[in-house]
Amino acid sequence: MRAFVVSKYKTAVHEADMPEPTVGDHDILVRVQAAGLNQLDEKIRAGEFRQILPYRLPLTLGHDVAGTVIRVGARVRGFRPGDEVYARPRDFRIGTFAERIAVHEDDAALRPASLTMEEAGSLPLVALTAWQALVEIGDVQPGQKVLIHAGAGGVGSIAIQLATHLGAEVATTASARNADFVRELGADHVIDYRSEDFEKRLSGYDLVLDSLGGENLERSLRVLRRGGLAIGISGPPTPDFAAAAGLNPVLRLAVTALSRKVRAQAKKLGVSYRFLLMHASGDQLREITALIESGAIRPIVGRVFSFDDTVTGVESLAGGSIRGKAVITHS
Repeated sequence: MRAFVVSKYKTAVHEADMPEPTVGDHDILVRVQAAGLNQLDEKIRAGEFRQILPYRLPLTLGHDVAGTVIRVGARVRGFRPGDEVYARPRDFRIGTFAERIAVHEDDAALRPASLTMEEAGSLPLVALTAWQALVEIGDVQPGQKVLIHAGAGGVGSIAIQLATHLGAEVATTASARNADFVRELGADHVIDYRSEDFEKRLSGYDLVLDSLGGENLERSLRVLRRGGLAIGISGPPTPDFAAAAGLNPVLRLAVTALSRKVRAQAKKLGVSYRFLLMHASGDQLREITALIESGAIRPIVGRVFSFDDTVTGVESLAGGSIRGKAVITHS
């Protein structure tokens, strides 16, 4: 089947003829109709995550899918051929930049009826990331103060809506041209990252969701109240993450060194830092579907690429200027 793969880290994605997916007893075979483009795809292509996600190459990229079930495994009970579904396939089962993919039934949910395939295909990874940061880890409560960086991006645009739904007071960083857009999503305070210093404007925050890492993460620690929490989705990974992920002792030592500085800064300030590498969950997608159908969350599709233009779509990730999500469509 046609697929778009990376054959060597730091090289361009290219089209290849790949084997048909193997359908296990608990798998559903999905005809891909839409696939979201995520920064995680670009980070994997560039080799940034090869230590914690040691994929074998060549690798078909793609972490989001919306499509139609073609066939189900012998023990699948929750889906049947003809169902329209969406999913974030679990790690080491990715590969949605292809014509078909086999997905474990536990990772999938029925497509929200109110969404197009392109909208549904844009959501799983970013919506699950927002859910796991704000609900599963952060336990955000009404009246709390939450800072979400890069509010016009894929994760940020969903996280703002979810935090608002949870009753939080929401601040975000964005460009001036996106200020009105993020306010419409629910942001109470908008900081122009090009001309303003969020650290000077904000203080006493309960939670920060950081998608940028580096100096931005370190500065974010200083806007938290004592006892507050910063969640990073770009890294650096932490020893707790390394242990939970079952990384080998050498990698655990490397991870400990990578995050030592930010962990020390957090401890000195009386705050906490957690690294989040989101995980697949059909159950959480069903919770998200309920929020979509109630109108609490809406997907933001900023650009659509045809399947033939997948390489251009992946290259667009490096620019980072698309509102919400870019999506590949087979229609």
